[in-house]
Amino acid sequence: MTQFRAALVQTTASRSVEANIAAVEALVREAAAAGAHYVQTPENTNIMEHNGDRLFAALTDEASDPTLARLRAVAAELGIWLHIGSLAIKVAEAKAANRAFVIAPDGSVAARYDKIHLFDVDLVGGESYRESNRIRPGAESVTVDLPWGRLGLAICYDLRFPQLFRALAREAGADILSVPAAFTQQTGEAHWHVLLRARAIENGAWVFAAAQSGLHENGRSTYGHSLIVDPWGRIVAEAADGPGLAIADIDLGLVAEARGRIPALRHDRPFAAAPASPVELEAAP
Repeated sequence: MTQFRAALVQTTASRSVEANIAAVEALVREAAAAGAHYVQTPENTNIMEHNGDRLFAALTDEASDPTLARLRAVAAELGIWLHIGSLAIKVAEAKAANRAFVIAPDGSVAARYDKIHLFDVDLVGGESYRESNRIRPGAESVTVDLPWGRLGLAICYDLRFPQLFRALAREAGADILSVPAAFTQQTGEAHWHVLLRARAIENGAWVFAAAQSGLHENGRSTYGHSLIVDPWGRIVAEAADGPGLAIADIDLGLVAEARGRIPALRHDRPFAAAPASPVELEAAP
């Protein structure tokens, strides 16, 4: 089996975990009714909240998380692979993990991934983010085998670190690269499409990227445009603005075709790293 139907859920998450669960569940059910075998939700599926006190008042550990419990039950009921793009999961008194879950059709957790690269950025116009203030970074890349091929996991800001995707595709053998996200409006307009297409082209892999979209209750605006990109870099599905779905039929045979045409993964060579600072050349005699 190399063919299946994938769906990306695009939402505008609020401060209410209960409201977010209801909104996501409705779209997951819509995707399954449309024939999707694999469904992905965005980063921050359970909550979008910048205020630390309100955030940690709403969070629980993994065993008690209501979003995870509900979506595990939905996956089992519908018999689908459900990839929760990420949940904020409490791991210490004032620290959370930004954690993705891949749920198998029996409702079991097939894989977990904690976001490695944290978004600590000051944008033009005064927009500022310090994800590391509240999030504990992950330290390991993760892949999981689906019935059709191998899925490599990443989250949002990870997109800007191509070495992670190279490792997932070349060393770990991923056919599909996933980048559920909550890209800012500003950075999304500038870089979202080109970076996702680049990761697909560089690795000859499918890229699935479910996204948050619109103006959120906490005042943040996210870019949306959930994308499915084929291994040749072609966009085959894109969500409209606001909550909705992007759905496409996937043929993993295109992975071997793209890698055969441009065998860059086979051509990778080890090399010595350049010095950390520029070396001044001696003047010629």
